[in-house]
Amino acid sequence: MRRSDPAGNPLPPKPRRRVRAVSPLPMRDGVSASWVSLPAGDWGSFGHFFAERFPLVTREDWHARMRLGEVVDDAGGPVDPDAPYRPHQRLWYYRALEQEDDIPFEETVLFRDEYLVVADKPHFLPVVPTGRYLQHSLLVRLKRKLGIETLTPAHRIDRGTAGLVIFSVQANTRDRYQTLFRERAVHKVYEAIVPWKEGTELPPVRRSHLMDDASFLRTREALGCEPNSETHMQVLEVQGGHARLRLSPVTGRKHQLRVHCAAMGMPILHDDYYPVLRPEGPDDYSRPLQLLARSVEFTDPVTGQVRRFESERRLAFPTAAE
Repeated sequence: MRRSDPAGNPLPPKPRRRVRAVSPLPMRDGVSASWVSLPAGDWGSFGHFFAERFPLVTREDWHARMRLGEVVDDAGGPVDPDAPYRPHQRLWYYRALEQEDDIPFEETVLFRDEYLVVADKPHFLPVVPTGRYLQHSLLVRLKRKLGIETLTPAHRIDRGTAGLVIFSVQANTRDRYQTLFRERAVHKVYEAIVPWKEGTELPPVRRSHLMDDASFLRTREALGCEPNSETHMQVLEVQGGHARLRLSPVTGRKHQLRVHCAAMGMPILHDDYYPVLRPEGPDDYSRPLQLLARSVEFTDPVTGQVRRFESERRLAFPTAAE
């Protein structure tokens, strides 16, 4: 029966609430189980599907995990690796890496209540598991340290960027915090160290159209297009041939601050992506990207309080030797 208002006018249907999938596997060493929805296909067995879908893990390893009960269905039932493949169901599994690089820097928890966790992230640490990082991601470290399986980032910053990351604690209030960032209701301030020439005039605002580069790792400015990014800029301090800038992004495009600084001829110190993409290799911990998520401020959508958090980290001007 269609809904109507008191005057008899039809009302639009209620939006469907997205039901969050509940894992039948518990959190293990800070890692929550992942899930995969099985598509239609002609894989001969479950073991064959997992080996082809996740080629970084060998078929033998998948078989071993399944026999240990580390791959299960929605009801928590074990999956037989040799059983005939059946599509249109969801299977749960633990992500694992045979080898993972250690990141020898520690995060700090600046704030925690029943709704939020605010962490001060070091350089080089990814916010969430990605690629060759699992245990050494901020999310997994915090889950392991705090024991909060429902912890979820409300936003993200680059692996190379240090500073503040806000996490939601409760699933039922998560979207309200993530919406703050989507709707640009969070005032964010970053700092960066850049090359500086005497007499340079820094524009108070940089607006441009950012789009994907030929390399999927990078973003570039497109000339002659309607701006879709905006950053407010201010010089805070000058030392020799470098300056410390205050950067306040209005929009949140990929690598926005890094691209804007590089496009003005002042790439952020130790940036491996801009203006030139350097070959991939081991991290040089003596050369962290000099970009810091310094502060965030917003009105809490649950409590109504004005929240302001500030990083305890500081950027470093290059030494005379550098």
